[in-house]
Amino acid sequence: MVTFVYNKPINYTTCKIMKISKSLLGMSLAAPLAACNNTAKQPNIIFFLVDDYSWADSSVAYGDRVYPENLRFDTPNMKRLSEMGVIMTSAYACPVSTPTRTCMMTGMHAVHEHITSFTAPLPDIPTDGAGGGKLATIYDNEEDPFIRGEWNWNGISPVEGVRQTQYATPMVQLLRDAGYYTVHVGKAHWAASGTPGATPYNMGFLVQIAGTSVGHPQSYQSEDHYGNKPGMWTYAAVQNLVQYYDTGTHLTDAITKEALHAVEYPISKGQPFYLYMSHFAVHTPIQPDSRYYQKYRDRGMDEGQARYASMVEGVDASLGEIMKFIEDKGIADNTIIVFYADNGGHSVDYSKGGEPHTQSLPLREGKGSCYEGGIRVPMMFYIPGKTAAGTRINTPVAAEDIFPTILEMAGITDPKTVQTTDGQSLVRLVTDGSQYVAKAAAEGKITNQMEATHFVVPESVSGLDPLRPIVSHYPHQWRVEDQPDIDFLSAIREGDWKLVYRMHDFKLELYNLKDDIGEHNDVAAEHKDIVDKLAKDLSDKLRGWDATMPIVRATGKPVPMPDEL
Repeated sequence: MVTFVYNKPINYTTCKIMKISKSLLGMSLAAPLAACNNTAKQPNIIFFLVDDYSWADSSVAYGDRVYPENLRFDTPNMKRLSEMGVIMTSAYACPVSTPTRTCMMTGMHAVHEHITSFTAPLPDIPTDGAGGGKLATIYDNEEDPFIRGEWNWNGISPVEGVRQTQYATPMVQLLRDAGYYTVHVGKAHWAASGTPGATPYNMGFLVQIAGTSVGHPQSYQSEDHYGNKPGMWTYAAVQNLVQYYDTGTHLTDAITKEALHAVEYPISKGQPFYLYMSHFAVHTPIQPDSRYYQKYRDRGMDEGQARYASMVEGVDASLGEIMKFIEDKGIADNTIIVFYADNGGHSVDYSKGGEPHTQSLPLREGKGSCYEGGIRVPMMFYIPGKTAAGTRINTPVAAEDIFPTILEMAGITDPKTVQTTDGQSLVRLVTDGSQYVAKAAAEGKITNQMEATHFVVPESVSGLDPLRPIVSHYPHQWRVEDQPDIDFLSAIREGDWKLVYRMHDFKLELYNLKDDIGEHNDVAAEHKDIVDKLAKDLSDKLRGWDATMPIVRATGKPVPMPDEL
């Protein structure tokens, strides 16, 4: 049996006596990551994606301290992965699901794609409730000051000329063309049904399990046949899992088992595989995983909190099962693991228990919002023999960066695409960058978690500017009811500074995330020069991508750009 290859994770109390391998530290990544451990073999790649998952909802502390929320959940496998690999403390996704998923597939920023909200199960149905209008309808609410702007509400398409879509060459098709056995498991949600992008097969996957145009399952319970019982069926019913009906197998566990079955074939043939393990969990409906539910009730959680916590631990168990599987198969030393979430946790869902709008603490708000709780997400990388164990990288990264990163890992150096991409590869950042961090810890420059979470990896090492702008844009009404801290927001982060544009109020807010990660203290009045710079930078980005903006009903013109206020 081959086990995972990793050095002892950093202990900041003893790091001064640790020795760092000079050969690893000086390893050049000018050549593509066509292999791990200096072999000529393409690595297997597992992309493990969690839905609607809060930054602090695990025992992995992504912040500069351990928050109370980190102590509520048992996630030993996520913790193990963090000790093996690299924690990305400033990883960003889009505010909602589809844009993140399409960014990863195209390498384009969501604003550039004009996919800035989630797609409906059926085609030609905008899902944004325009200023309090009906959800998922083309009808307008004439009482609202805003009118919906045009966007690609049918998602992405590998075929040109499909209405309201972004035509693109899918990342997975490039992997398949390069010899990868490509497996999709779980949630897809790139496009509306009836369009080519809705099915994983058209996106380059050889095997597809449970992926459709829908954004959540009808049921996680085998007793409900995952939504396929008479009287329950909707487009959200999960198909092709009849073997698990009435077995007590939670959906998270069922699709994990199917994923492992699917990769048996390429392993037996010695073919590299790409496994896109895209969990439905922890998206609604919040339904208990019976393996873990009772213990959280016994700890004093209310029913909703225990249901949610059990789902989190079910996802963690899936990660552990996959890690054990590749160890048992003897391929752990040539298998990369990337862990990510598609947006922040749902903070206005009463079925999760607790207090709404506080469920992503210490971050502000949650899913749908351009405040940190909606866009700052968990992320980890493990590249055997390349990433320094137990390190933290603080350079901000985004969903569109995943496209070039995965391709470089696979040895695809000059991909031919029909779209112009925006993302930057993270390979040097997580390999050379993590070795740089480990060396700094060994030299006593990093002695605790606070210092580790604010340590800067220079561009000369990582290839990425640590002050690179991260743009978030949600020019939509998320739900039927108004959500002032979610709807019609745009934001830009550069370094520690973050500007938030509240379009409904025509107001700019400024936060220093190093001092105020919860975005409680608006300091715009004290730093007009920073506000002006960030407003211009955000506006330049939005104009350059011809961003979708809501239309002011009274004037018939788009909402002004931030630098026009």
